[in-house]
Amino acid sequence: MTSYWTGERVRLRAVEPDDWAALMRFAQDEERLGDLLHPPRSAESFRVRAKEEAAATSEGDCFGLAIEAVDTGEIVGGVGSHQADSRAGWFEYGVTVGAEHRRKGYAAEAVVMLLRFMFAERRFHKCGARVLAHNEASLALQRRLGFVEEGRLRDHVFFAGRHHDLVLLGMLGDEFTQLHPTEEA
Repeated sequence: MTSYWTGERVRLRAVEPDDWAALMRFAQDEERLGDLLHPPRSAESFRVRAKEEAAATSEGDCFGLAIEAVDTGEIVGGVGSHQADSRAGWFEYGVTVGAEHRRKGYAAEAVVMLLRFMFAERRFHKCGARVLAHNEASLALQRRLGFVEEGRLRDHVFFAGRHHDLVLLGMLGDEFTQLHPTEEA
């Protein structure tokens, strides 16, 4: 390991202004795959977002990182903590990987790196994830990583003309440590 943020396949890094095109691609992939549906956005809006993210400081324990392939240097996705309650000791995270980069181990490695940081360095007790019930690939990833289904919000999300269930998953810090010992780093 050359750095805490570099693994076998991926390096987690801050978003840079030039990442705007990749961010736009990821948003289009999510819409095409039925993960999210937003009104069309201009390329300029993605340029502005990338520039803002590049200049932003993390808001406590909420931050977003680019996932970069170690072998090519190409940005292949993003991962981050988007909600955190340090008093109660929990946080939620999200991950996205571009369609052409899926099923290559990028998401799993990036998530393990993020979780290791949040559990070991920031001392959180629990991580949560929310996944649309029809997203079998994402549910399989969460389960492979050690997340346990804790609940289901029926017909909770509306997009593409209908309601969808939202699956709530969680993992405790000690469960993570048992499944992903530090030697993996």
